[in-house]
Amino acid sequence: MPRTPDSNGAPPPPRSARRVSTPHRRDVIPNPVNRVASFPRREGVVRPGLGIDDSGRWYDDVRIGETFSRSITITDTHLVLGAGLIGDFNPHHVNDEYAKTTRFGTRILHGTITSALMGAPVGMYFHGTAIAYLEHAARFKAPVRAGDTLTSTWTVVARHDKPGHGGGVVVLAGVCRNQDGNVVAEADGKMLVHARG
Repeated sequence: MPRTPDSNGAPPPPRSARRVSTPHRRDVIPNPVNRVASFPRREGVVRPGLGIDDSGRWYDDVRIGETFSRSITITDTHLVLGAGLIGDFNPHHVNDEYAKTTRFGTRILHGTITSALMGAPVGMYFHGTAIAYLEHAARFKAPVRAGDTLTSTWTVVARHDKPGHGGGVVVLAGVCRNQDGNVVAEADGKMLVHARG
């Protein structure tokens, strides 16, 4: 499309030279994730310079022995998307006919997806206060199937001050049970968490 000259007869500048002014927003977008009652419920604090909603647990407030948990029902979508997400199309996860011939009798969830679902409540417990998830090791005890409701419960087992990092390491032990109370996985984790200061 030809460029139209302005009122003085000069052609407009090329597109690459035009400047578009957009207002810079400094407000914080509220977290859309619904928390369950086991997570701490308090008003978020915007940490200066970070521009995030620090509604998670601070290192200073963490106590050895405290626990938190979250439940989620596994659907067929977890198996299908899990296969595509991690690239593991083992017939144990994606082939009904093959799965009928195995010791499990049905398709089962990938262990790595079970592990990731266990780690999710840790991220939310330290929402905005986490510096880094340093370690996560899982052990699988029983199969997980579509229709199972998993409850992951984490316990703080140790704290290690790291003043040079502005906080400390929270050491966690986790257990994941299905709706029948059977342990399907256990895990250990370490999260580096901001102090309030």
